[in-house]
Amino acid sequence: MTLAIKARLKRSDFELDVDIELPLNGVTSLFGRSGCGKTTLLRIMAGLEKVRDAEVRFGNQIWQHGRHFVPLHQRQIGIVFQEHSLLPHLSVRGNLLYGYKRTPESLRRLHLGEVTDMLGITGLLDRPTDRLSGGQRQRVSVGRALLASPQLLLLDEPLSALDTQNKREIMPFLSRLTAESGVPIVMVTHSPDEVERLADRVVFMEDGRITSHESLQKTLTRPDSPLFADEGAVCVLEGSVQPGPNDGLTRFGNEHIQFLIQTGLAPQGKPMRLRIHSNDVAIARYPVEEVSVMNQLPVTIEQIVAFRPGRVLVAGKLRDGQTLTAEITEHSCRKLGLENGQHVHALIKSVALLE
Repeated sequence: MTLAIKARLKRSDFELDVDIELPLNGVTSLFGRSGCGKTTLLRIMAGLEKVRDAEVRFGNQIWQHGRHFVPLHQRQIGIVFQEHSLLPHLSVRGNLLYGYKRTPESLRRLHLGEVTDMLGITGLLDRPTDRLSGGQRQRVSVGRALLASPQLLLLDEPLSALDTQNKREIMPFLSRLTAESGVPIVMVTHSPDEVERLADRVVFMEDGRITSHESLQKTLTRPDSPLFADEGAVCVLEGSVQPGPNDGLTRFGNEHIQFLIQTGLAPQGKPMRLRIHSNDVAIARYPVEEVSVMNQLPVTIEQIVAFRPGRVLVAGKLRDGQTLTAEITEHSCRKLGLENGQHVHALIKSVALLE
C-alpha cells in the first residue's frame, strides 16, 4: 500500500512540482526550510488544495484524477495543525467525541478509552479546554483526529507553536503514536530534532521540489544530509531501557549493544531512540582502560568521508547492525591508520535519550 502524489502548481512567486510514492507505514517527515512547499503538498494530500490535473492515490483508492475529486470529509483523514482547533464550548471529552460520533459505527477502529490511555489524557476528560497546557491541547487535538478512525494522519508542524516544556510533554506520545494506533503519519517540520525523534523516513524539499526521499538511517549516514546543516552530524540508535547498576545508571540497547545512561530518563522496556552527536564520539584502535568515558563499543568501519574542512565522518557498524558515526580530524584519521573494514572501538562521551 502506498500514497502516490503527482502535482504541478504555479503561482506568481512559487512553483510546486512533485511526483512521489510513499509507503503507508510509520512516520514520513516532509522536511525543508519555510516556504519550500511542505504544507502545500500536505494540503494536496488532504484535498484542501485542489490542483488542476493532479493525481492522488491512497492504496487502491483514487482521491484525485482528471475530473474525479474526493473531498476531505470522504478521504478518512485526520489533520492536526500548528495551532490547536479545539471547540471552546466543549470539554475535553466533548472535543474528543466530536468526530467519533460522526463516524459510522462500522468504520470506528479506535475508541475513547484506548486513545486517552495512549495519549495520557484520561484524567483530563471533564476539564474545560481553557484549563489545558499547550502540550495537553495538542494531545487532545491528536486524540480527536484519531477518534475519527482515519486511515491517514497528517501533522502540520504540530510542535512549532509550543514552548520547550510543552514539546517535551507531547513528544513521547507522538513517538509511540503510529506503533500503538496503526495509523500511518505524514508530518511537516523544519526541525531536525523532530525528524530524528519521530520519523522513519524523510522527504527533503527545496523550492517546491523533492530533492531526495530516504530512510532516516540512510540520511544520517551521508555527510551532506540537510539535517546536519545547523547542528552538525548525529546518529540515532533504537533500543529500550533495561535495569542497570544501582549507582544512578541504567542500560539502553538490546541483546547485542548496551549503553549506560542516567537512571529515570524513560520507562523500562518500551522502544526508545538514543541521539548521539557525532562530535561526541571518539575512535580508539583498542579498548581504553582507566578513563571516565563509560560507553565503549566495538564497531566495524564501513565508510570514511570528508565532512568539514580538516574533519572526516567515520561510519561504523555496531554488533546489532545499526550505524554509529564519529566526527574526527583528518590528522587523527591518518595517525590511527583508519580504513574501511577495520575493527575499532567507539568511545561515546555523552548521549541524549529521545523520549
